[in-house]
Amino acid sequence: MTKEYAIEVNHLTKRFGKKIAVDDVSFNVKQGEVFGLLGPNGAGKTTTLRMMTTLLKANQGSVQIFGHDTVKEGRLARSMFGLTGQYASVDEDISARENLLIFSRLNGLSRAASKQRATELLQEFSLVESADKALKDFSGGMRRRLDLAVSLITRPALIFLDEPTTGLDPRTRTQMWATIRDLVAQGSTIVLTTQYLDEADQLADRIAVIDHGQLVKIGTPAELKQQVGGTTLNFTVDQTGQVAAAVKLVAAQLKATVKRTGQQLSVTLNQVSQLTPILTALQQAKIAISHLTVQEPSLDDVFMDLTVGKN
Repeated sequence: MTKEYAIEVNHLTKRFGKKIAVDDVSFNVKQGEVFGLLGPNGAGKTTTLRMMTTLLKANQGSVQIFGHDTVKEGRLARSMFGLTGQYASVDEDISARENLLIFSRLNGLSRAASKQRATELLQEFSLVESADKALKDFSGGMRRRLDLAVSLITRPALIFLDEPTTGLDPRTRTQMWATIRDLVAQGSTIVLTTQYLDEADQLADRIAVIDHGQLVKIGTPAELKQQVGGTTLNFTVDQTGQVAAAVKLVAAQLKATVKRTGQQLSVTLNQVSQLTPILTALQQAKIAISHLTVQEPSLDDVFMDLTVGKN
C-alpha cells in the first residue's frame, strides 16, 4: 500500500459503444488534499468519478483506494469513502433526523450510536432547527447539506463530491465551501468535480483538467495559471494623439505585441518587475495614462486555453 496516496488511478478507459468517454486517464490523489476534476460538460469527469467509486465498470485500467483495488476488493474499497449524490433514495416524507437514523442503521451503527451520530451531523450541518421537518419542505441548500451529512455517517477518510454546489445561491455555496474546508482540516481527502472555476480555485490543492475524455493538464491552480501566460497590464492613454507613441514605446520596452482598443492598451508581462520601467518611460515621454490595472491569469483563462478550440 502506498501511504502517500488515497487514490491511484491507472490507465482508466471507458467506452460506450464506439464512443470513448474516458481515454487512458492516470493520476494519483494525495492523502489530505482537495483534488479537483475540472472539465466542460460531457468531458468525462463524471464518468471518471463513477468508475473511481465503483458505480461504473471500466473497460480498462484500475483504481486503488488506500491501496485496495476497487474490482478485486470492492466491498473493502467502498467502505473507505463517502459519496454525495448517491442518496437520491432519501425519503421525502420523513424528516432529516429520521433519514439520518435510517442510513446510520444501514451502515451498521447500533440504535444508540445512530441517534448520537444523527444529532452530531444535524449540529455540524446547521440542520438542528429543521431536523424534524419533512424533506419536501427543504430548500436546495438544506438538501445538499443533508446529502453530505448522510455520506459522512461513517466518518470516511475519503469523500467524493460530485458538483456539490450546483444550483445553490451564493450564500449557501459559501457555507458549503466552509464545510468542505472543515472536513479537510479534520484530515479528510476530498475529490471534487465542479463546473465552477472559482470553486476549484478556492478549494482545490491540485486540479486535473479533463477534455474529450483525456487528461489535458494536472497541477496546482498557481501552476496551471502560470502555464497560460503572464500578468496582463491594462491602461488608458488620456490623449488620443499620444496612443500611437505609447504603443511604440511599450512594444519597444517589452519586445512584445501591444493590443489596442481605442485609447485602451493591454500587454502581457513576463514578470511584474517589468511594470516600473514602463511607467517611468511613459512619464519621461510625458504620456499621461489612467485606469491602470495589473491582472493575474485566472482559472477561466486556463480553462479556455486548455479546452476551447481543441475540438
